Amino acid sequence: MRRHCLALAVVLALPGCLYKPIPDPELSAQDAAWMAMVPEGEVDRLYARYLIDDPTGEAPGTIVVETKQRQLYYVLPDRKAVRYGVTVGDEAYGWSGTARVFRKAPWPDWNPPAEMVKRWPHVHPMKGGPANPLGARALYLADGNRDTLYRIHGTNEPERIGQAASSGCIRMRNIDVVDLYNRVGPDAKVIVR
Repeated sequence: MRRHCLALAVVLALPGCLYKPIPDPELSAQDAAWMAMVPEGEVDRLYARYLIDDPTGEAPGTIVVETKQRQLYYVLPDRKAVRYGVTVGDEAYGWSGTARVFRKAPWPDWNPPAEMVKRWPHVHPMKGGPANPLGARALYLADGNRDTLYRIHGTNEPERIGQAASSGCIRMRNIDVVDLYNRVGPDAKVIVR
């Protein structure tokens, strides 16, 4: 009985050892002030940022989004990855495929596409800042040389991380998108599954 209890304790403790928390990136004074205006509350451990063994099998520098799991992986060397929780497109607006990062922007302006304005006439262009839906950073995605109009970006709704609630973009907690932004190189490959 004692051996079974010990084995069970080891099995239950093991998953905690597989996930290594990653410290928050350094922030500028403006980043810290604006991000404080979008309180994140308690982060569900399932969607927290961790260093893990790479589950994707992709090359280092690749971003992989697993939409069903609501997880984004940034692949590192030595078969490791950084895992982030995300919000994905709801069923009507979700997408999958391969793209590349063609532009990166801090506190980007938001210019909603015409299709979105048609669906929701109340949306309008907005300067970058804490109320902006794109949040602290944005990675702009292209298919070849064509802008897909999809982004990986921060959010002003961190409580929706882990849900299918966007119009197709991949949303991240602002502190997480800053961390990813600092890691991603030009023309990084993005795979959305």
